[in-house]
Amino acid sequence: MHERNALGYAYETDSHLVHIYGKNYDFNVISVGLTAIEGKSGSLRDWVIRVFGAQDVKPLQLPIGSSIENVWRPSLYYIQDIHDALKINAFEQRSAEQALRVLIEKLDDLLLYIEPDQNGLKSYGHKSRELLILACTEVENSWVSIFKNSGISPQNNRMFTTNDYVKLLSKARLNEFQITFKNYDDLRNFIPFSQWDVSQPTKSLKWYDSYNKTKHDRNSSFNEATLENVLDAVSANIAMFCARFSPFSLLNNNNTLSSLINQHFKISLIASDPSTYYIPKIELPADTRTDLLIYDCYEQKHNLAWNIVPLVL
Repeated sequence: MHERNALGYAYETDSHLVHIYGKNYDFNVISVGLTAIEGKSGSLRDWVIRVFGAQDVKPLQLPIGSSIENVWRPSLYYIQDIHDALKINAFEQRSAEQALRVLIEKLDDLLLYIEPDQNGLKSYGHKSRELLILACTEVENSWVSIFKNSGISPQNNRMFTTNDYVKLLSKARLNEFQITFKNYDDLRNFIPFSQWDVSQPTKSLKWYDSYNKTKHDRNSSFNEATLENVLDAVSANIAMFCARFSPFSLLNNNNTLSSLINQHFKISLIASDPSTYYIPKIELPADTRTDLLIYDCYEQKHNLAWNIVPLVL
């Protein structure tokens, strides 16, 4: 069990020490069904080292039981838990799902005509330009939606720009999302936000910079609308959806979008920071046993409501 759940998260209540197991692969799901508790005796740090063999113990960035509005972290798994912790608007999520489905279907059609090998990635044309513009405007829509839902206004009452958008990089951990195209072995993995830099918020996002150039000056920048930039832009939309709503509705739902996602893509996290995860706070009944035991705190409904923290940039 320790091999399959190599991460652990621990805290203390008034009466007990609490430890929750977590995986260190795929989406690093926290297994609330593997919640270990024991009556207080000694320090929390000594307990996790002695009982669970904890190493490299680090503090969490948020208080136990807290989540950041509009920003998913891997610890959120159950649909209702995700909606409660992030204050998700169901209508907005369905709209985002429909938009993403359109992008993937258009990409699927484009790949019938262009093979994404080293030569094909450099190709460009009106269809790739059209899809690049559509995909990038949808990424912009995701950025703006997060800001508006969080009550964040542009500085000096101007329009939002990449100087604003880039602030989401560290808050939403956008550079952790990696998109793999399953049907093409030689195609690189896409980490669309890996090079985003505060000092050059437009140019450092190459696919987005290319979109700006080809949108405003097709005659001089038609060749910026490459298939490779399109793949990055579509991958960016997948990453943004995951950052806003979680990847699980993309992968686990019984609908057309989930079928498309599972057919074409593998979504994974790279170099994810466990200290940014949201850890559920539990409230134990007064007569709770004090010996060491493992139980499912979610099933027992011991989880308290999330303390939702506003997104601050």
